[in-house]
Amino acid sequence: MDLAILLEYGGVLLLLIALEGLLAADNALVLAIMVKHLPEEERRKALFYGLAGAFVFRFGSLFAISFLVDVWQVQAIGALYLLFIAINHIYRKVIIKKGEERADIEKGKKNAGFWMTVFKVELADIAFAVDSILAAVALAIALPDSGLPHIGGLDGGKFLVIFAGGFIGLIIMRYAANFFVKLLHARPGLEIAAFLIVGWVGVKLSVYTLSHPALSVLPEGFAKSPEWKITFYAVLILIAAGGWFLSKKNKEISIEE
Repeated sequence: MDLAILLEYGGVLLLLIALEGLLAADNALVLAIMVKHLPEEERRKALFYGLAGAFVFRFGSLFAISFLVDVWQVQAIGALYLLFIAINHIYRKVIIKKGEERADIEKGKKNAGFWMTVFKVELADIAFAVDSILAAVALAIALPDSGLPHIGGLDGGKFLVIFAGGFIGLIIMRYAANFFVKLLHARPGLEIAAFLIVGWVGVKLSVYTLSHPALSVLPEGFAKSPEWKITFYAVLILIAAGGWFLSKKNKEISIEE
C-alpha cells in the first residue's frame, strides 16, 4: 500500500473516530436515561449486556453487509436511512423542546424492570450500531483498494477501517463517552453538526449509488474522482468548523444536569 492510499485510509479512520465519539456521547445520554431508575449494580449490568449485544451485532452485520455492499439497492436504502436519521434528529432537536422530549423518555422508562430495561438497551444499541456501520461503509466504500485479501465481499483494507471505526465507537461509548458528553455540554452546536455530517455522509453514499454501473445516473468514476473527494471533505470541514465556532459556549449546564 503506497503512502497516498495509507494517508487516505488514515484520514477516513480519524474522521470515523471523531464522528463515533460525538454520536457515542449522544447515545450514552440516551442509555443513561434508560437505566437511570435501576439500582447502581443493575445499571452497570444492563449497560454491559447492552454493549455486549451491540458488539456481537456489529461484528455479525459487518460480515453480512460486506457481501451486499455492491448491491445498489442496499446502497440506496443505506443512503436514505442516513439522510432520514440526520433530518429526524435535527428536527427533534431544533423544533421539539429538548426538555419535554427528555421528560417523556424518562417517564416511559421509569417503571421498566431489569430485563425489560436490558431488552430496551439492546434495541437502542442495535439502532446505534446500524447508524454507525452505515456511516462507516459510506465513508470507506469509495476508498481505493488496499491490495489486502478480501474479507467477505469487501477489500481487506476497507473492511478493517469499517471494523476499527465500529469497535472504537463501542470503546468510546463505554469508556470515553464522559469526555464527549462534557464537550457536547460545552458546545451544544456540535451535536447538530455531527448529524449534519451524518446527512452529508448519506449524500456521499447517494452519489456512490447513482454512480453504480446498473444506474449510471452519474458517471461511473465520479464517486471516486478527486473533484468529488475534495468537495466532500471541504463541505465536511466547513460543517465541523461551523458547529464549533457558531455554537455558543455553554458555561451554565453541569454534567449532572
